[in-house]
Amino acid sequence: MRMATHRTFVATYIMASGRNRTLYVGMTSNLVARAWKHRNGTFEGFAKENGWRLVWFERHVWVVDAITREKRIKGWKRDWKLKLIEEMNPDWRDLAASWYETTDPNWTPPEED
Repeated sequence: MRMATHRTFVATYIMASGRNRTLYVGMTSNLVARAWKHRNGTFEGFAKENGWRLVWFERHVWVVDAITREKRIKGWKRDWKLKLIEEMNPDWRDLAASWYETTDPNWTPPEED
């Protein structure tokens, strides 16, 4: 299922550099654009390297709820984060893999607000 690029939503998310490897917990108002930046190494800071995959996310109506959830998860033990991921995504698939028109040379990811 391909996600339309014009659809954005507030989310708390976890990116991984590989199964049981480095995790990055964040929140955004445009998960489609943010996941693209992580995957392609255009996200500044800690997760600048290429190859990150979206392994878990949770939608929120309000930004404040996403921020609260992000902070809570960041305070968790690693084992708790792994359990959260594996409950939703036991194979650690890239949940954003089908979101992008990678075969279209003129396609660009949506802008983050």
